[in-house]
Amino acid sequence: MNKAFDATARGLRTFASDVADGFFEITHNGFALVGLAIVFAALALVARPDLRQTGEEQLMGWLQSRKPAPEPTDLEPTAIVRTTAASPGDLPKQQAAVAYWLSKKYRVAAEPLSVLVAEAYQLGKRTKLDPTLILAIMAVESSFNPFAQSHVGAQGLMQVMTRVHGDKYESAGGTLTAFDPVTNMRVGVKVLQECIARAGSLEGGLRYYVGAANLDDDGGYAGKVLAEHQRLLQVANGRNPPTVTPPAPVMRAQPIPVAVPPKPEQSAQPADPQKVALLSEVS
Repeated sequence: MNKAFDATARGLRTFASDVADGFFEITHNGFALVGLAIVFAALALVARPDLRQTGEEQLMGWLQSRKPAPEPTDLEPTAIVRTTAASPGDLPKQQAAVAYWLSKKYRVAAEPLSVLVAEAYQLGKRTKLDPTLILAIMAVESSFNPFAQSHVGAQGLMQVMTRVHGDKYESAGGTLTAFDPVTNMRVGVKVLQECIARAGSLEGGLRYYVGAANLDDDGGYAGKVLAEHQRLLQVANGRNPPTVTPPAPVMRAQPIPVAVPPKPEQSAQPADPQKVALLSEVS
């Protein structure tokens, strides 16, 4: 009996060992086949980008179909079209540095500033004006508030006198576009060009722009703009001037300058292009 039990036990052990060895072989070979299949699939995807793209599209479609339906809201899916914002990381290094510095100093989000900085560089290229000068004027005029309005009606980022320069907004859709940041920039730069051309110099053009062409003092406006311009040039060139909290923007709070009639022996000074249409309101 004992011999029979021993023989049976040895048979069972041999059977179990054979089963284990067989399972190991099958598993080992199965994993090897899976690995080979993955390698061949990867090679095929590298050699056939169209297959990879098709697979990605199918996978994305499957994932999208598995997403739960969004909850109904009053938000518009096309609102991004109206948004004046972009990623600072998409800007060239120089422009990104300017955007981040302005964001820190004026406590404005870097994303909308990125659009303004990029637009300033494009405008500067077209008009031969330094883009940091354009940004400096916006900084002094409105501290980058696109909805700013002064007591005398200057509006938007560059504080353009909308009632004086309403014709410049016509091609954009009317004077309400003064509150579109990019449109206000383009009109403001055009006005600045006219002021510089009339004055014959940058500093003189800034005096015209702020409405102080016929005054002895511009209240330090040109100096503030040129100082901020120099700081922005340093940032654009890789230096990092301190970001001291700026004073309140100019906002055109001063009275509208009225051109004084010249004496007979004196030549008349040209009227201020930003304020000429408003002289009747202060008479």
